Amino acid sequence: MKVVIDTNVLVSALLNAGSIPAQILNLVLNQKLQIQYNNPILQEYRNVLCREKFAFNQHLVVEPLIDFIRYEGELVVSEPNPEIFTDPDDKKFYEVFISGNSKHLITGNLKHFPTDPRILNPKDFIDFYTSHIKHQS
Repeated sequence: MKVVIDTNVLVSALLNAGSIPAQILNLVLNQKLQIQYNNPILQEYRNVLCREKFAFNQHLVVEPLIDFIRYEGELVVSEPNPEIFTDPDDKKFYEVFISGNSKHLITGNLKHFPTDPRILNPKDFIDFYTSHIKHQS
């Protein structure tokens, strides 16, 4: 399943290994989900995850995660979208979501994105994913 993941979900996943965002990251690392990205998204991931306040080890955590996403994810050439964003930094995620025809965009900041039933917070995504997998069995 192809998804776009907002940076705040990755930060939460790495800060709390028992969290719902960590469950999503585990699905990515176990190749149950494929992250769609573009170069500005990868750069934001790197910039935010390397912030001193998070204290994530750049060589042991951040760069291996970025490399995994780059090699196992899907690079999307996104088309500009006319949608107006209160936080312009979020627009790149939406553009990849639309251009890549992602199944879902997962974010902790729903209010920053247009209303779309495919844009979910981490808990709603896990609920969807869990019920989706059960129905496929």
